Amino acid sequence: MYRNFIKPLGDLFAALFGLAITSPVWILTAIALTIANRGSAFFVQPRPGKNGRIFRLVKFKTMTDERDANGELLPDEDRLTKVGTFVRKSSIDELPQLFNILMGNMSLVGPRPLLVEYLPLYNEEQARRHEVKGGITGWAQVNGRNAISWEQKFKYDVYYVDHQSFWLDMRILFMTVANVLKREGISSGTSATMEKFKGSEL
Repeated sequence: MYRNFIKPLGDLFAALFGLAITSPVWILTAIALTIANRGSAFFVQPRPGKNGRIFRLVKFKTMTDERDANGELLPDEDRLTKVGTFVRKSSIDELPQLFNILMGNMSLVGPRPLLVEYLPLYNEEQARRHEVKGGITGWAQVNGRNAISWEQKFKYDVYYVDHQSFWLDMRILFMTVANVLKREGISSGTSATMEKFKGSEL
């Protein structure tokens, strides 16, 4: 009942309410990022959702498209603007995903939708993270976000799949608010964002 009816309905109302109350933030953020990026304020990328179905995820764009002499993108830390840094640390960059929730591609809470290129790299257990819709926040995000290893992150994702409930979702949402206020887990230990997943050894 919760997974198939109550949670989707709650996601819909939460997304509509969130869009209504954050509209001023959207406007200011879009203007600031357009200036800082010298281009688009939005970032759209294909991501796998429930059962691996591909959808287009929308976020605020926090990095420029600056490239080196060979045409390769500069490292993340070199492309992350001051405005982008604030938007990331405050998690404002995730707000456009409310549209993904309205379209039925995502949920408020669930494993984070990652890159399509990671799909063939998951082992059988890790791939179970796609048994539910991806979320704006999740059990892995409130337990370390980018500051934990990929393997630990996937363990948290599978734990959520097996224990999804109203009370766990409420706990994750409250912990998300606390983590945003404390600005914890934004970066990994060696990167401004998170190193790419290259597959597990086991």
